[in-house]
Order: sequence, then structure tokens, then C-alpha cells
Amino acid sequence: MFKVEDLRNQSIEELVLLCEEARAKLFHLINDMKSKKGEYANPHERKHARKDIARLLTVISEKRYQQATR
Repeated sequence: MFKVEDLRNQSIEELVLLCEEARAKLFHLINDMKSKKGEYANPHERKHARKDIARLLTVISEKRYQQATR
């Protein structure tokens, strides 16, 4: 789980890479759950992955807005 304070100190390129990794993780979590027919050890991991993606996208858009207004 990412903290917003840590994310704001990173560059946009690093954040985009983290977002791609988080999306890949979510994809694998969903596929694992489907292949096991709903039986999953940690069902809350999907929720955390979605929230991490949302955090990353929010910080990316904030940084792009700051660059555009300078």
C-alpha cells in the first residue's frame, strides 16, 4: 500500500511505472480468483490494489496539472 506523501516525492515517469505494475498485479489477482472459482486467501488484496491505482493516478494528475500551470 502506497502513501501519498511518498508518491509526491517521485517523478511522473516513476509513478507511471508503479501504476503499470499495480494494474498488472490487479489483473493477476482477478485471474487467480476466477481460476479458483472465488476461493481466495486474501480477498481484500483486490480492494487495496484498486485503491493504490487510484492514488497513483491522482498524484500523476496533480503533478501534470502543476507542470501545466507553471
